[in-house]
Amino acid sequence: MTQVWPVTGLDRDRLVGLAYRMLGTVADAEDAVQEAFVRWYRLDEGARADVGNTVGWFARTTSRVCLDVLKSARRRHELYTGPWLPEPVPGGRFQGPAPSGGDPAERALAAESVGMALLSVMESMTPAERVAFVLRDVFDYPVADVADILDRSPGAVRQLASSARARVAAHGPEPSAGEASAPLTAAFRHAANTGDVATLVRLLHPGVTLRSDGGGIVRAALNPVHGPDKVARFVVGVLARQSPVRLVSRTTDAGPVLTFEHDGSVSGVLELVVRDGAVVDVLIQWNPHKLTLWRDSTGT
Repeated sequence: MTQVWPVTGLDRDRLVGLAYRMLGTVADAEDAVQEAFVRWYRLDEGARADVGNTVGWFARTTSRVCLDVLKSARRRHELYTGPWLPEPVPGGRFQGPAPSGGDPAERALAAESVGMALLSVMESMTPAERVAFVLRDVFDYPVADVADILDRSPGAVRQLASSARARVAAHGPEPSAGEASAPLTAAFRHAANTGDVATLVRLLHPGVTLRSDGGGIVRAALNPVHGPDKVARFVVGVLARQSPVRLVSRTTDAGPVLTFEHDGSVSGVLELVVRDGAVVDVLIQWNPHKLTLWRDSTGT
């Protein structure tokens, strides 16, 4: 007999969104949710009948699966070709009407998206820190529930969340997002598309760094690029080599991004990290396996 999902399609998308924030790629997130599905049907009928909130059970179980995946992810990333960057997602991919219930697990699944920048910082966290940070700081999950997921004491969970916040703070002041960085992103796009290296240099912080992820599949910088002049010339050079590809403005739930496009086909996603009116980081995702959600999207 065919088994069906015990939660709605919308709730399943939200579960994938929760796992994506912990793991950084949609494929890994979907695998984690599928594993939670398998564990659900491993329960006997009595145990399933005792679950008072199915969505909450799936949120907690998915989080535990993600914790296991994160414990093996560091080794996989060490074997990766070039810098590993998380997968950017188009706007609205994991969004939907907020749940009406009061269960914190359900409310968590309607939280806003995060961009490549924060997900990249989260790569420096231990698995337990990352799960605690996502559940506590991103979703405002109760400490007791996080303690149950991590099999730690509430005090240990607070310490994990605190150390995770310290890792984020170590990367500098909170970057601006959304409307705050939109004008600078637009200026970056125009200068890059017109080959105006001098203007690009003026938009970049003296300590700017560019990282690009090709996954060993497509061409990308195998090492970070440092400094305004080198970063500006790298971006302009890429557009010159890939002509007629141009940067196109897009809006995601995490803020504005730029896509490398020709005739509506997206070959890369570029995200700027802006602090104090200057670009401090340029993140470019070129790995085609991490761009599948952009194939049918449209830009301006």
